[in-house]
Amino acid sequence: MAQRTVEIQTPDGTCPAALSVPEGEGPWPAVIMYADAGGMRDTIRQMGERLSSLGYVVLVPDFYYRNGPYGPVDMRTAFSTKESAEKIMAMMQGYTADKVVRDAAAFVDYLDSLPEKKPGGVGTTGYCMGGRLSLVVAANLGARVAAAASFHGGNLAKADDPDSPHHKAGAIRAAVYVAGASEDPSFPDEQKDLLERSLTEAGVTHTIETYDAHHGFAVPDNASYDEAAAERHWKATEQFFGSALA
Repeated sequence: MAQRTVEIQTPDGTCPAALSVPEGEGPWPAVIMYADAGGMRDTIRQMGERLSSLGYVVLVPDFYYRNGPYGPVDMRTAFSTKESAEKIMAMMQGYTADKVVRDAAAFVDYLDSLPEKKPGGVGTTGYCMGGRLSLVVAANLGARVAAAASFHGGNLAKADDPDSPHHKAGAIRAAVYVAGASEDPSFPDEQKDLLERSLTEAGVTHTIETYDAHHGFAVPDNASYDEAAAERHWKATEQFFGSALA
């Protein structure tokens, strides 16, 4: 398996990304992996490689590209000081839903151009902030997304947020898998219930589970990383995409 850096032209500029292609003969289904608030860094690249080893062309975009170059974020200390927390929050808030959707369309166009990619809709997955992005993309790209996963994603069904993906549940054509954390104020029970109702009423094939862990459980460089929950997430990822993208 080889991972390489690629550049994708979007309506707003050039987005660097890590592209992983499995060894052997393809074509393979493709998945876009969205990082957490820390953005692109070695840990996320390695997660992209691991997913690719399961038999997927995996694209990990550096979605903060509009901000220009930035140093790798240490998620263990990222929110420990006011200065670093404000910097990350500004980057997060600057990546608005309209930018997410414009970028995602370009990412899918790029993947569709690759001879290694199997024809058909792509998968999306993501962590924390990226878990929300995964569902936002599924809610806006229709049949271009065949499967969307979210791990410890926050604000997935926030009633007073017009960009909350649950508002567009009726436009989702993907199968959906959501893994929340038992200790996660960004995705409380009322949001879980609202997301469940919204997906059910829209007829979306979905699974929503709660892992006995803290927010951030799946990403190794998070202070709240939980090895057991992380391995459960990898097994769920393999089963979910294996079924939905087969």
